[in-house]
Order: sequence, then structure tokens, then C-alpha cells
Amino acid sequence: MKKWLSFLGAITLLGTSTTSLVACNTPQYNEEELQQLKQENQIYTNCQEIKENLEWICPQEKPFNQVDNKWYYVVWKKDKWEINKIFRNYNINVNQEYIIYKDNNYELKFFRGINKINKIQDTSLIYNSNNPFGFAQWGERNSDYINYIKSVYRWNLDKEKPDLVVDIDGNVKVNGE
Repeated sequence: MKKWLSFLGAITLLGTSTTSLVACNTPQYNEEELQQLKQENQIYTNCQEIKENLEWICPQEKPFNQVDNKWYYVVWKKDKWEINKIFRNYNINVNQEYIIYKDNNYELKFFRGINKINKIQDTSLIYNSNNPFGFAQWGERNSDYINYIKSVYRWNLDKEKPDLVVDIDGNVKVNGE
């Protein structure tokens, strides 16, 4: 009887962890795939300094877990595509929201919570709106949600940051080019 209970318990644990992984549905890339994605998502510009120092960031890199004193550009959708600059020079405390942008209908924020087993989670970049299915977490690929957060870029220099804009399709460009 003990063997059967152990066997059933193992199946339950295996099924639970597999379900959790599938439900998460966040792609994970190996180093080669990640570098290829960074190349594919590099913005077109004539400025060599921007080409070398504006880096597309993948959610699996978890850029918001530490203070790095870098500028981040978040491309996200309200009624149209927007771009917001974020300077990461502050800690994200557990169970506290940090609002990046907020109006009557839309909100872009950071949040770091604690999961069911009291483990501190990674900092999440979250989109909220009053629209149906108006909640999304950066990196989430779920067919129930429209991808409201299109991309995140990091400026890897301490000096002057580029003046970036987005077109109607959410593509990032250097202002004036």
C-alpha cells in the first residue's frame, strides 16, 4: 500500500510541475538563439554608437531584478504603440507596485511578489487596461491575451541616451531618421 501511495504521489508531483511549466508558456532560448534574436531585433539606424549600445532584451534575462543604473525603453500598446523610458536606479521591494505610466485606462508597472512557497519572484513588467483581456506580463505568450508589451531595449552607456520613437506598427526608430 505504501508503494502505491508513493507511486501515486510521484505521478501527482510530476503532473503538477509539468502543468506549471506548460501554463507558464514563456519561451526559453539557448545562448545561440538569444544572440540571433538580439540581431534580428536590433533597430535600423545610421548611428554606429546606437547600433553597438542599444540592446534588445529578452524576458529570460530578467533585467529588472537588480539596480543597474541603465535606461530601458519599453514599447507597449495603449490606443496606439507607445515608448516609455525607465531609469533603473531603485530597488523593487516585495509586494509593492512601482508605476511607470498610469492614466484613466492604462497602467504600466513593475511588481515583485512572493509565490505560494514564500519564494521571492522575479520582478515583472506588467500591463493593465480596462479593455477585455487587458492584463499582460512581459514575456507571457498566452493566446488569451494580446501581446501588449512588444519589446524592451536597454541603453548600455552611461552618457546621453538616444531619442527613440515608435511607428504605428510598434517598430522602434531613432527620432529624425
